[in-house]
Amino acid sequence: MKDKRPVNLDIGSMRLPITAWASITHRASGVFLFVAMAFLVWALDMSLRSPESFASLQSALASPLAKLILWVIAAALIYHALAGVKHLVMDFGIGESFEGGVLGARLVIVLSVVLTLLMGVLIW
Repeated sequence: MKDKRPVNLDIGSMRLPITAWASITHRASGVFLFVAMAFLVWALDMSLRSPESFASLQSALASPLAKLILWVIAAALIYHALAGVKHLVMDFGIGESFEGGVLGARLVIVLSVVLTLLMGVLIW
């Protein structure tokens, strides 16, 4: 019997469906948020330590780089939360078909872009 499996897969040439990209980015945003928790816990500690440390944190967070970091963390949190809600909705049996999965992934992406832009307006 002849083996017809591919010998060398070129992953760069594969075209993944939007549902796969939504799943991969949901996992990546979760990992990023786990790492970003170190920054957020540090900021919480600085804000609660004393009035002087709160004032120094407030001045540090006024810089454009800090605002950009906060915006990226907020964007990851928005996307991860919306994708998590999509998974919870699918656990109830809504949108389990391929078409429902594609629609859900598109809704998550569109809503996360809109909410991220709104968060950028609030931060800046």
